[in-house]
Amino acid sequence: MTGTVITVAPTGAESSKADVPALPVTLDELVATAKECEALGAAIIHVHIRDDDARPTLDQGRLRATVSALRESTGLIVQLSSGGAVTDPESDRLAVLDAGPEMASCTMGTVNFGDGVFLNRWEFVVDLHTRMQERGIVPEYEIFDLGQLASLQRLLSKYGLPAGGHVHVDLVMGVPGGMPATTAALVACEQAIRDLPAGTTFSATGIGRGAIPVMLASLSAGGHLRVGMEDTITYAKGRAVESNMQLVARAVGFAQLAQRPPLTARETRELLGVPALGQPPHPSSRNGLKTA
Repeated sequence: MTGTVITVAPTGAESSKADVPALPVTLDELVATAKECEALGAAIIHVHIRDDDARPTLDQGRLRATVSALRESTGLIVQLSSGGAVTDPESDRLAVLDAGPEMASCTMGTVNFGDGVFLNRWEFVVDLHTRMQERGIVPEYEIFDLGQLASLQRLLSKYGLPAGGHVHVDLVMGVPGGMPATTAALVACEQAIRDLPAGTTFSATGIGRGAIPVMLASLSAGGHLRVGMEDTITYAKGRAVESNMQLVARAVGFAQLAQRPPLTARETRELLGVPALGQPPHPSSRNGLKTA
C-alpha cells in the first residue's frame, strides 16, 4: 500500500460523558469533530450516536439527521455502527441501514465484551450482509478474534461479495474477551486474510493501551488505521485524551513516518468501492464466490 486510510471513531457506546467530558455526544459536537478530523487527514467516520441524556441510542430520526449533517458538512465517508450497544436488539441494529449510510459495520461473530456479551448470531450476520448488498451499502467487517476471519470466508463463499465488490475488515484488538492487542495477533490475522478474496484490505484498532502497538504493527504489515475516543481515552500513561483530533493527528504522524501518508476520502472511496458523492450505489454480487 502507498497510502493509509484513517478512520476516526469519535464516540462509541461505552464511555459516559460524565466520565469523559471531551467525548462528542451532541450532533453539533460530532459535526465539529468530523470537520476537524477530516482537515487533519481522516477519510472515514465510524458513528455511534447518543440521546439528549448522552446515552447510546439507535433512534432512527437521530441516525438520519446525523448522516445528513455529516454529508452536508464534510466529505468524509459516513460509516454507521450496526453494533450499537451490547444491549441493543437485532431489529434496531438492522434498522440502522434505513438511515442510508455509505458504509456500516458488520461484526463477524459473538464475543465476550468486558462483563457483557456482544451477540452476533450467524443468521443475523447473514441478514445484515445481504441487506447491505441489496442497498449498496459497503460493509466493514469487524473482527474481534481470529476465527471470525474463517466465518467471513464462509459468508463470502456462500453469499457473495459485498456491495462495491471489495472486502475490507477491521481488526478490533484488545477488547477483554477478544484477541490481544499484540503484533503476534495482528500477524496471525494478516496471514488468515490472505485466504480471503484477492485484494482484501484491513485496518486495525487497538483498544486502550494497545493503540500505539497496533498502529505500528498495522502500518508495517500494509494495513490501515482506526483511532478515536471510542477505543481509547488515554493518550499516554496518566494523561487523558483531550480530543479525537489529538488521536487522528498522532495516527497521521505515524503514517507519514511509515512513508504511507493518509489517503483522502476520494482515494478511499476508490479503494473500498464506495461510490463517489452523488453517485448511485454500486451493484453487488449475490452469487457464490470461490475465494483466492
